Amino acid sequence: MPRPILARIDQNALEHNFQIARRATSARIMAVIKANGYGHGLLRVAQALSGADGFALLDIRDAIALRQAGYRQTILLLEGFFGVEELEQVAEYDLACVIHSEWQIRCLDAYPRRATLDIWLKVNSGMHRLGFSPLDVAMAMEVLRSHRAVREITLMTHFANADDERGVSAQFETYNRIAANYRVTRSLANSAALLRYPETHGDWVRPGLMLYGASPFSEVSAAQLGLKPAMTLKSRIIAIQHLERGDEVGYSGKYRADRTMRIGIVACGYADGYPRHAKNGAPVLVDGNRTQLLGRVSMDMLCVDLTALHEADTESTVTLWGKEMPIEEVAMAADTISYELMCALTQRVPIVEDTP
Repeated sequence: MPRPILARIDQNALEHNFQIARRATSARIMAVIKANGYGHGLLRVAQALSGADGFALLDIRDAIALRQAGYRQTILLLEGFFGVEELEQVAEYDLACVIHSEWQIRCLDAYPRRATLDIWLKVNSGMHRLGFSPLDVAMAMEVLRSHRAVREITLMTHFANADDERGVSAQFETYNRIAANYRVTRSLANSAALLRYPETHGDWVRPGLMLYGASPFSEVSAAQLGLKPAMTLKSRIIAIQHLERGDEVGYSGKYRADRTMRIGIVACGYADGYPRHAKNGAPVLVDGNRTQLLGRVSMDMLCVDLTALHEADTESTVTLWGKEMPIEEVAMAADTISYELMCALTQRVPIVEDTP
């Protein structure tokens, strides 16, 4: 019998979340499926989101895999190419590229075709990560507009605070001031901006997290947004331990029993992608009943409180996150975000498609 942990991926949930994005905007949808579809499986996600107008990802190998699987939509490399040597494949597979730095513009001289490359020119409107400063956009635009390899230019930026109280106003103002000088396609909105700031939708929106059924907002749940979790991580109780008052649990004794207790050992640990830094009290479901994590997460196991769950025993099903256990709650208990939990799922965890 194989180790009992597995991740179930619900393609119907992916499609449902995509339709929420579709109803929220009249813009074209660039579905962000980087990091192996946020851990859900690149081709599995692409199939569920086949109605998207485009796909955005990071790795050129993933982009090629999509083309070879028959996807004809716009495929955007979110960090563009990383060297001249990739331009042959960019041309061969008709990939769109973000241009965020001067060195990439210089590389375009090696592009093997003439006027066939769609460029997404990235503006640093205030996040200070990638992109041309407002003072340098004019230079970049002038060079790209006259470059023999460039077909169409989209002006894009990325919001740093669309998910919190600071909002998008400062970056949006900066972007609009720049974009007013050009008649180009526009792209600004991530999941949070798509849901909260319709004025930012432009011509292309770029939803990511919401497509996988997690909320981009700390104060609004996925359920409140109508989103359904696409990934459910499950395992099983494989052993039972009985504690007396004062007994410690796990490495470094991070939990000490304050009473007689009964605990379950779950076949899941940080080598599966469950966060080692999850705190005592992180929520877990056992046979559909809510309980809590106890002690430090190990490489292959974690411990949960079964004291009040008298029917729970070995073979009991454990839900770490997903349906009925919001991933945002688990992330909060680990001082992280749901993106990290999804993407951290490791290769040793079998993935199966959920069936109704």
